[in-house]
Amino acid sequence: MAKELKIITDDLNFYYGEKQALFNISIELPAKEVTALIGPSGCGKSTFLRVLNRMNDIIDGTRSTGVVTIDGEDITGKDIDLVALRKRVGMVFQKSNPFPKSIFENIAYGPKIHGMTDKEELSALVEKSLTQAALWDEVKDRLGDKALNLSGGQQQRLCIARALAVEPEILLMDEPASALDPKATTRIENLIGELKGEYTIIIVTHNMQQAARVSDNTAFFYEGRLIEFGLTKGIFTKPANKRTEDYVTGRFG
Repeated sequence: MAKELKIITDDLNFYYGEKQALFNISIELPAKEVTALIGPSGCGKSTFLRVLNRMNDIIDGTRSTGVVTIDGEDITGKDIDLVALRKRVGMVFQKSNPFPKSIFENIAYGPKIHGMTDKEELSALVEKSLTQAALWDEVKDRLGDKALNLSGGQQQRLCIARALAVEPEILLMDEPASALDPKATTRIENLIGELKGEYTIIIVTHNMQQAARVSDNTAFFYEGRLIEFGLTKGIFTKPANKRTEDYVTGRFG
């Protein structure tokens, strides 16, 4: 049975001023699966991730050519509602970045911006989002405490809960566990496994073992180009491209 596709890029090129960062990227990403983006530093993984919710737009002098569609809608046009796009396409960054507010307000912030005002509705959504992010049991008795008092791993799960609170369809994760200890990393990886049935997840990671553990599909980027894309198992056991093989076996990177 053919997979449902969520994101399709066709001949995508991206530029920071005169410098071209992505070259002719054409890829089809399935819905409600985890896709890992791997490759050495500076190869275009994070740039590609940020194209998917137009986060690169906040950098002066950037531009792109080609097509990026989500559910068949091209998101690259000037008339796209970026607030609505970023509601559909949530993002979790490498460094956890809680707002200097309470735990409750961190989660309620997005829904409030999008017009949710009913206190009971907000409370239910905060509980649901924190539960989805495997954090509710740890913080339910101190929702009024400052989010910045949480541990690093808890802060990252809070940021995941905050992204989930606006009920996105896609979750982008840029090295979400790179700053965490092994125990917290395992919790984040388990969480990704639990969430993928509901969300399309795209994760940038430098960690080959992590990519192999959490993803269904893997895309290998090198010098701004997509070298190979396929099922994770195949990429790690029988890559079709020599550069992919060299990278996943640790010969460079």
